[in-house]
Amino acid sequence: MMEEGEKQSSGGRWRCRWLVDVGRWRPSPAEFQAAAAVLPPHDRPAIHRFVREEDRKRALVSRLLKYSLVHHALGMPFHQIRINRTLEGKPYLNKNVNLPGFNFNTSHQGEYVGIASEPLCLVGLDIVCISKPQRETALEFINNFTSYLTDHEWNCIVTADSHDGMLTEFYRYWCLKEAFVKATGAGVGFGLQRLEFHHMNWTNISLCIDGEEARKWMFWLFKIDEMHLASIAKGHPEDAIDSFRRTLSDVVIQEGELHTAIEIPEEAFTLLTVEHLIQLHD
Repeated sequence: MMEEGEKQSSGGRWRCRWLVDVGRWRPSPAEFQAAAAVLPPHDRPAIHRFVREEDRKRALVSRLLKYSLVHHALGMPFHQIRINRTLEGKPYLNKNVNLPGFNFNTSHQGEYVGIASEPLCLVGLDIVCISKPQRETALEFINNFTSYLTDHEWNCIVTADSHDGMLTEFYRYWCLKEAFVKATGAGVGFGLQRLEFHHMNWTNISLCIDGEEARKWMFWLFKIDEMHLASIAKGHPEDAIDSFRRTLSDVVIQEGELHTAIEIPEEAFTLLTVEHLIQLHD
């Protein structure tokens, strides 16, 4: 699932799949400040708005991943990189680049922070931690989310062979739905119940939107470890919402190129450390 160190994927340096295990990073206050100092000054204050140390670590690593990836993919120095967000929260580069569809997406939950990027097609990444509910059963917990699931998905979840199995099935569907929404830039306002996923033992995953098959999308699920899952969604830029589409280049991409980019098989994530990310800045 993961490979140590940096790896050049088949999509070149513009197509990255990076993960950082923040649970293993235990910086002293001085080390934390040194890592934050790598970021441009305007992007540092937001990190310190979080009260919990773990949240501050995730916020810092998420920003380090974005700047490191743009630097790695496009060769831009950190101080020249300007990353904005659409109103719905989709990050984008505030500068035209030579790659007409270059986009990226971060996610964090539990022990991991990750990022994925693509030069042509849309990409969405979501990470979930399969944590057991503390004050209710697995079924009671999942019941809180019935309005976001279709009847088909609900039936697949509740027919799992155990409570742990139901919880894992739920998180698989949730992870895929979130990856799609993040890829399109739709944000929290998108009705997740409009999305219905089908699969064969969680391979050959397909999506129907409002009952119609989304033929220009592909999905992958990964088991990071016993407690964490990740999903990747790749799709056609025409499905980006307006506010996000306006941030992409007006250059017309050939349909054949897009289909090839969407269908490239997913490889192992590259597992990096915070020290790796700081070295990329040097």
